[in-house]
Amino acid sequence: MSETVTTTPEVKKPELKLTSSPHLHSTWSTQKAMWIVVISILPALISGVLFFGLYQLIVVFVSIAGAVLTEYAIKYFRNQRITITDGSAVITGLLLGLIVPPNFSLVLVFLGSVVSIAIGKEVFGGLGYNIFNPALVGRAFLQAAFPVAMTTWSKPEFAPDAITSATPLSAWKFVDGGEPFFTATENLFYGNIGGSIGETSALAILLGGALLFVLKIANWRVPAAMVVGMLVFGGIFHLLNPENYPTPVDQIFMGGFLFGAIFMATDWVSSPVTNKGMYIYGLGIALIIVMIRLFGGLPEGVMYAILLMNGFVPLINRYTRPVIFGEEK
Repeated sequence: MSETVTTTPEVKKPELKLTSSPHLHSTWSTQKAMWIVVISILPALISGVLFFGLYQLIVVFVSIAGAVLTEYAIKYFRNQRITITDGSAVITGLLLGLIVPPNFSLVLVFLGSVVSIAIGKEVFGGLGYNIFNPALVGRAFLQAAFPVAMTTWSKPEFAPDAITSATPLSAWKFVDGGEPFFTATENLFYGNIGGSIGETSALAILLGGALLFVLKIANWRVPAAMVVGMLVFGGIFHLLNPENYPTPVDQIFMGGFLFGAIFMATDWVSSPVTNKGMYIYGLGIALIIVMIRLFGGLPEGVMYAILLMNGFVPLINRYTRPVIFGEEK
C-alpha cells in the first residue's frame, strides 16, 4: 500500500526594506509646486502693471531672465544638472522684479537677479541648501549699492492725489504731518498708493496667498504669526502714542508686509520646519519690523526682518523639534 505525501506550498514572506526618510509622500513634486507659486504671484504682477504701466512687465521679465541665465551658467560651468525647468529661478526673478520700485533700471534689476542666484542660492549649493531667501539677498544688495534708485518712487496712474516721491511709510517717517493718517485704508487695500511694483495691492497679494494656502503649498502659520505679532506689537505702541504711531492695521497693509509674509517668509528652505518654530519665526519677524519702522533710520523693515530671522532658523529648528518617542534628555 503506497502512501501519498502532500506538501504545502511555501509561503513567501514579505520583504522588509530599510529606507531613509521621507516616509510620507505627496502627489506634489517640487517642480509642480514651484509653478503653482508662479501662478499665485501673477495677481500681484497684474496689479503692478495696472497701477504703474506696462513697463513693469519689462522690468520683471529682465529680472527673470537674469535669474534663469545665471543659474544656467553656474550649473553649466560646474558640470551639474541643469535645473532651470524646476521653476525656482523663475520665482526668484519674479519676486525680485516685484519688490523693486516702479520703472526701475533694467541694468540694475538684471544685476540684482544675478546676485540673488549666485550669492543667495548657488554659493550655498543650489536649491534646498540656501540659508537666506535669494530674492531678498538680491534686494539687499541693490538697497546697499544703489540706495537712491531703490528709494525713487512713481505715482500710480489712477491716483491723482497719491504721493509722487515716497511711499506712505516713508512719507510718515520723513514728512511732517504723518502721511499714513491721510492715506485712505481702501487705497492701501486696493493698491492705489506709491510703493514697489507688486507690493501695493493687498487684495492681489491675498488672492495669490489664498491659492497657496488652499493647496497647502505654503504654510499659513508663518503669515498668521506675523499678522498677530503686528497687531500686538504695533498695537501696543499705537495705544501708547496714537498721534505719532500708525495703527497696526495700516502697518499690515503698508509697505511689503503682506507680500513678505505670504511669498517671502514662507519659503520652504529658509523657514522653520516645525509648527512651533513657525510661530516663533513669524512673531520675531513682526517684532523686528515694528522696531525698524518706528525707531530705526529706515521706513521699511520687512526685508531685513526676514533675512535676520532666516539666520535663526537652524537654531529655531533645533530647539523646537519634537521629542522622539523613548528619547531621554
